[in-house]
Amino acid sequence: QVQLVESGGGSVQAGGSLRLSCKGPKYAYPSLCMGWFRQAPGKEREGVASVYIPDHSTNFVDSVRGRFTISQDNGKSTVYLQMNNLEPEDTAVYFCAAFWSRGISAPACRNWGSYNTWGQGTQVTVTA
Repeated sequence: QVQLVESGGGSVQAGGSLRLSCKGPKYAYPSLCMGWFRQAPGKEREGVASVYIPDHSTNFVDSVRGRFTISQDNGKSTVYLQMNNLEPEDTAVYFCAAFWSRGISAPACRNWGSYNTWGQGTQVTVTA
């Protein structure tokens, strides 16, 4: 079973930055959506960012737009979530996720319910 390999995370003061990385399935790149989710204590998991790998179309929820960016290194089959100007409210376990299907296009990546392959999760803690 395919699994995604995450790295990054850690603890930082408010206003600081962190970068998460996620290595995905190279063979799926022609039709791959990759996303980042987070789950804070006592809250449901929420999608925060996604990217359509073939054309690098990105999507961010309002709470992170302007602070988070996504980049990709296709040679390494890796996607990066750069998180800047972090706030205590960003504290959560962050999960990388993916799904792929022949014929999908960029808007499909915004459907959080479609993601079916997950990384192990990494803790991000932001202190005031």
